Amino acid sequence: MPIKSRAVVIPRRNVVELRTVQVTEPRAGDVLIRTAYTSISAGTERMLLDGRLPQPQLLFPVVPGYETVGQVIQVGKKAPKDLLGQWVYIGGARCFQGVNPAWGGQSEFISAEAERVIPLGTINPVNGVILALAATALHGINLANIRTTDRVLVLGQGIVGQLAARLARLAGAAFVAVADRVAVRLAHSQADQVVDINRELLDEAISDANINVLIEATGSMTALSGALPLLANHGRVLLLGYYDTMNLPYAPLFMREAQILIAREWQFGPDGDLPRVRDMLAAGELDVSGLLTHRVPLDRIQAAYRLAFEDPACLKVVVEWPQPETEG
Repeated sequence: MPIKSRAVVIPRRNVVELRTVQVTEPRAGDVLIRTAYTSISAGTERMLLDGRLPQPQLLFPVVPGYETVGQVIQVGKKAPKDLLGQWVYIGGARCFQGVNPAWGGQSEFISAEAERVIPLGTINPVNGVILALAATALHGINLANIRTTDRVLVLGQGIVGQLAARLARLAGAAFVAVADRVAVRLAHSQADQVVDINRELLDEAISDANINVLIEATGSMTALSGALPLLANHGRVLLLGYYDTMNLPYAPLFMREAQILIAREWQFGPDGDLPRVRDMLAAGELDVSGLLTHRVPLDRIQAAYRLAFEDPACLKVVVEWPQPETEG
């Protein structure tokens, strides 16, 4: 029998609602998760709400979200029994009837294949909502092949840019600089040089224009274009945003024989990027303190979306889902 579940639903462009949806029963190899925390991926979900994502995501009504943490409350007969009761991360699911999952993470209950869940082990469960974007940043850093002599510049200190800068340092970069125009974001940055571009010009602040890896995490082609003259010969440009179109001046890329690298999500599997960043959090290697800047209860979901989209001080908003002992 289908399971009734509260869920965030986008029925049409620029509308967010709470609805009751039908979740399919777990199959033999599945688990059922009761959600405790979700988050909002501002870049991707803004494009979804604006109607700018391609099919099949843009088939309304949709259940958005791929940053979900909860507890396993049921396991199928072929699923590992030790998952029962564990705190896990799940990157959405396709378990709904009558609504499109894009990506299906903002739901009170989620039924998904057991191999897709990431047990959180010893890390604080709420920090699990960071796993998706941390894994995306890690995948990009791996693509960039950071070397110990590399000078790295990260454009944008939203959540992905913050994580990329930290991971570049962990990868052994000789120098990491970050740039943003929002001072409250820069206050959370961990880097060798922090540039507030409202106060100083980027090309003057980065006086040694010899950047080996230029990481774009603003989603702005204009921001990237302005930083290209800072690239060293054979420099790498890593795109960590999501863009409607690519529009870059060719000359600075040509003159430096630059490489453009595009990170698509993360590497899957038991040895993939999600369990790797989980282990980095557990070991204390990756510091995410201060990056979960806001917490909002589920019944204020519209306010949570406004925070994520409109407040530059909001690095990451956590949506708190009611639990059995607190309902009533």
